Formats: sequence, structure tokens, C-alpha cells
Amino acid sequence: MATKANNVRVIASVCERNRPILRKCRNVIKKKYSVDLAGQLAECEANYARIMKLLPDMDSVDQRDFGVELTGAGLVQIRIEVKERCKYTTMIDISQQVQSDVSLWASTPCFSLRVYHDARMAEVIAFDQHQRLRPSYDYPNANMYHRDEKIQLNIYLGEWLSHCLEFGRILGNPVAKNVCFLADFD
Repeated sequence: MATKANNVRVIASVCERNRPILRKCRNVIKKKYSVDLAGQLAECEANYARIMKLLPDMDSVDQRDFGVELTGAGLVQIRIEVKERCKYTTMIDISQQVQSDVSLWASTPCFSLRVYHDARMAEVIAFDQHQRLRPSYDYPNANMYHRDEKIQLNIYLGEWLSHCLEFGRILGNPVAKNVCFLADFD
């Protein structure tokens, strides 16, 4: 009997000592997700700068094709297409064109962007078949989006555009041996 009472006292003292830790854990679990607005705005500004390097004449050109070196796939064709122009915004699609010799099991990214010229920002508004992305989602949800799905897509777009700037080549260059890299036009 004495050992049982002694065990209860030991367990009670361990719980009492760990109570602050347990409270912190409960607060972390209950903490609601908040959007990192400053980080998202910075990413959108950087994406605007990248887009303007790839398509500086966006106000007059409807489409631009260029090639990008991808590991294992060689040179793939990327297309930037202007869908709609307004006074302060432009809607564009950026997609990797499917080539006949590339197997169709691999997904090719297709971004729809809204470019805000007055704010100098570009944000992803759709990715592949996913339309009308919200700034944040409850988790879990029916589509299994991450809580910060839109931020992740804007970061992915930034990485993808950076890769295009670093390894991109202008297609249709009359001198095939002297292929120009897009990064050379800074």
C-alpha cells in the first residue's frame, strides 16, 4: 500500500514539474496559422523583377518562347503568353511545352500569373488545374492544400523563373552555335 501511494506522489510531482511544458505544447498546437504578409509581398516583388527580365516588352509582345536546360530532359521549350492586358495589370501564362519525345507521365508546370505594374508585383493565381487559390486554407481540407499553398506556389514560381534566367536560351537564333543565354541581357 505504501508503495502505491508513493508511486502516485511521484507521478503527481512529475506532472507538476512538467505543467509549464505541457501548457506550451497545448498553445503551440492550438496556435492559428497566420500569413507571413511581408514575406509573400517580397516574393511577389522578386517574381515581378524576374518576369520583367524574361519579358521586358510585355506591353507589346503577346508570346515568347525560349529553351531551358533541364537535367535529364535536355533543352525544353518554355512559353510565356500574355492573356489579357489592362491599364495596371497583365494576365500571363507560363508553361513548359510538352515535346513528343518526353514521356507524358511527368507533369509539366503551368502557371497563371497576375502582374501588377503599379505595385511591381507578380502573383500566382492558378497552377495547373488549381484555380482561385486562397491566401490560406484550413487543414485538413477537401483538396488537401497546405495551409500556405499560395505562398509555396509563389516561392516555386520564383525558383522556376530563376532557373529560366540562369539556364535559359533564346530559341530560333540564326547562329545555332552561338546560343544567347537570357542572363546575358541584364
